[in-house]
Amino acid sequence: MTERDFEARCSLDGKVALVTGGAGILGSEFCRGLLQRGAQVVLADIDGAAADLAAQALADVHGGRVLAVACDVSDPDSVAALVQAGVERFGAIDVLLNNAASKSTDLTAFFAPFEKYSLDQWRQVMAVNVDGVFLVAQAVGRQMVTQGAGGSIVNVSSVYGVVSSDNRIYEGSSYLGRQINNPAVYSTSKAAVIGLTRWLATYWAEHGIRVNAIAPGGVESGQNDAFRARYAARVPMGRMAQRHEVVGAGLFLASEASSYVTGQILVVDGGLTAW
Repeated sequence: MTERDFEARCSLDGKVALVTGGAGILGSEFCRGLLQRGAQVVLADIDGAAADLAAQALADVHGGRVLAVACDVSDPDSVAALVQAGVERFGAIDVLLNNAASKSTDLTAFFAPFEKYSLDQWRQVMAVNVDGVFLVAQAVGRQMVTQGAGGSIVNVSSVYGVVSSDNRIYEGSSYLGRQINNPAVYSTSKAAVIGLTRWLATYWAEHGIRVNAIAPGGVESGQNDAFRARYAARVPMGRMAQRHEVVGAGLFLASEASSYVTGQILVVDGGLTAW
């Protein structure tokens, strides 16, 4: 393979990518990376105003190759409208970055001790983190099958879908203005994403649709010094990730550079799971 051939396989020129949670910490970086690789991007987020702002910022650099759509991924009708909007604007969907996830609107309930965790809160998170991944993958996969040209679906799991969290790192933590932890619902939902990814990879392989997941470790996004130091001590590379460092894994799995990769979980964690 020549250098030019490899560059072509890494390119996303002419591809249409849909990113859920596109206005979020990782979603906005995925959108930027996809546009830089030449893709047209459907930026979906439950917060329509945030989606519009994020898309406008990207459009200022990349022109009309980005479309903002407000979407509740836990609502089948909203998901159907999202896919329809993307196809109407760009003609197809070739790549899905299934990234949307929820910490809920009630942080006290979200971070509650397991013994006191409410079923309503559990279901609220699962509705986005699992049901949402299922609904968007289902709708986009159906569209890809109809198109008959294959495609790539990249689900976003977490290192905490692969291993349990070390609760010691949360001692003295502060994030989002409060003490935090890693609740069981988050780990369980992200483990479910891995199971769904592997099942879909075998189910859609005959249609040329590859399905993989990335499992990021902790991404620096405003945590306090105590948390960052405790987390870094658990990581061979000695630090948290910067958000742009997760994007490369998603772009690799989205492109033809990974044309023989499916059903895999690419862990991006600075070596945390190697210890």
